[in-house]
Amino acid sequence: MEEIISAGLKELGLTGRVPADAPAQLAQYGRMLLEKNQVMNLTAIREPEGVARLHFLDCAALLNFCDFEGKSLIDVGTGAGFPGMVLKILVPSLKINLLDSLSKRLEWLTEVYEDLDGVDSITTFHGRAEEWGHKGYRECFDFATARAVADLRVLCELCLPFVKVGGKFLAMKSTGSDQELAEADHAVKVLGGRVTEIHDYAIPGTDITHRLIVMEKTAPTPKGYPRKWTRIQKNPL
Repeated sequence: MEEIISAGLKELGLTGRVPADAPAQLAQYGRMLLEKNQVMNLTAIREPEGVARLHFLDCAALLNFCDFEGKSLIDVGTGAGFPGMVLKILVPSLKINLLDSLSKRLEWLTEVYEDLDGVDSITTFHGRAEEWGHKGYRECFDFATARAVADLRVLCELCLPFVKVGGKFLAMKSTGSDQELAEADHAVKVLGGRVTEIHDYAIPGTDITHRLIVMEKTAPTPKGYPRKWTRIQKNPL
């Protein structure tokens, strides 16, 4: 995995911009992921090369579109740590907060960073985004990220409330998300955001192209959002 990651980072133009030991740390992360995946459902990808390319290099591509140095980020629905944990390894100064509804995933991610030399502590939030979005962490992060299959209207309502005005919500999507993006236009505006950039990028060593949708937070999110999960599901903005 380490060689694949090193070559992929070079192809992305990130060599010299990330710590020299990042490929080795990501490879260790990948080994821990595949081992844990035998007893916990963390990823459908079960081969080292797939993990290296489709998880790690996919997430690493975000560094070409955003400056994460010294910033704060909340990864909503982090799952196995994508993209949050990967970004933390690549940008050690980034303050990472991982939010997930399953405590066992967060406990495992804590084990991962404790096992990696030089990766300092992360903050984990156990629970649902629509609940945490009304607590003391509202509008206090430079970035929110989501790498999920949920509808973009739903992701906007869950993620934009966490982002401070002037910050950004980064939605990782497929290139077939044009209609989804158009349908989310109303939600983005209601929640205080606007789409500022759309980047399609190739994952090194594959014929796969993914998309990053960048939304800037231009105004505070109205107090009534996010709504309760049942309302978000039944009546997306």
